[in-house]
Amino acid sequence: MHANAAILRHAQAPFAIEPLDLPEPSGNEILVRVAGVGMCHTDLVVRHLPAEWAPLPAVLGHEGSGIVEAVGPSVTRFAVGDHVVLTYDSCGWCENCHSGTPSFCSEFSERNELGLRPGSHRSGRDSDGVELQTRWFGQSSFATHSLATERNVIKVSPDLPIELLGPLGCGIQTGAGAILNALQVRFDSSVVIFGTGAVGMAAIMAARIAGARKVIAVDLHENRLQLAQELGATHRISGRDPELVDQIMSITGGGTTHALDTTAAPAVITAALASLRARGKLGLVGGGGAPLDLPQEALMKGQQLSFIIEGNSVPQLLIPQLIELWSEGLFPFDRLITRYPLEKINDAERDLASGSVIKPVLLPGR
Repeated sequence: MHANAAILRHAQAPFAIEPLDLPEPSGNEILVRVAGVGMCHTDLVVRHLPAEWAPLPAVLGHEGSGIVEAVGPSVTRFAVGDHVVLTYDSCGWCENCHSGTPSFCSEFSERNELGLRPGSHRSGRDSDGVELQTRWFGQSSFATHSLATERNVIKVSPDLPIELLGPLGCGIQTGAGAILNALQVRFDSSVVIFGTGAVGMAAIMAARIAGARKVIAVDLHENRLQLAQELGATHRISGRDPELVDQIMSITGGGTTHALDTTAAPAVITAALASLRARGKLGLVGGGGAPLDLPQEALMKGQQLSFIIEGNSVPQLLIPQLIELWSEGLFPFDRLITRYPLEKINDAERDLASGSVIKPVLLPGR
């Protein structure tokens, strides 16, 4: 299968649009023509990994959506022409998959972070025949075509704007799932969200849907804080405010019941813990931060801290629910999106890193 893809060959190199050869789908594999793919900070973490850990050269991208073009002989739930959203991969048979927590699949690292095709080998080649990693998070969708599996594909209605749905597969479901699944925010709760990128904004929208009475957004960018308030935050505070924790305490009357950190910055996580009331819950979704020293006060207050992966969600359940909420006007994630042609991927990366956009979506077909 001939495709074009944005290939990252070295950690400090720009993405380059090059021809890509993919094998025909076998077993339970599904070939998808990518209509749109979100760019996530996780895609860019590869630039900061030690060389022995970075799966390069590679086609990254793990928030794809598109139309099925071919299916393997074992596929029974999808057909050519189906509109689909791609998400992270999981084995489907380990204890965690069977218990409804596939984001903690025993093969998560191999299938997603290493991005290997089942059988532990790479699956694509460039025009010179050099093998590339083309199963990043089970899809490698910075390309015109992506090879996924029946396990990590969700069918959606053909009436939906398919090119916009990709971010539901990771960043949006991470933020929403963190609130609804992991932290289990409920009616009359209070929640503070540190960082209002795509994950944080999705968390804010989900918190209001869940019935939280007070939803506090914290960020360094005033334009993002303004949008956060439009999307459901009841209060906004600059992350530069030296009285940040005191403000949260004042707003909530003694601390929030829940907090979510999307930054992975130890100082921010410490502030999040200080903002919680006794027995409050803090979720962490950001990775790659410095070591964290937990304050003794957190232990004495019985506060709970958990690391959340992919919103602790079952994508086949949560993604259709988020689409339904969007169609009802309750979850306007499309307001976070800025479109780019695939050829402008380096511009999208620059804009995401600067904070000038929240969720770049690349359009390989344009």
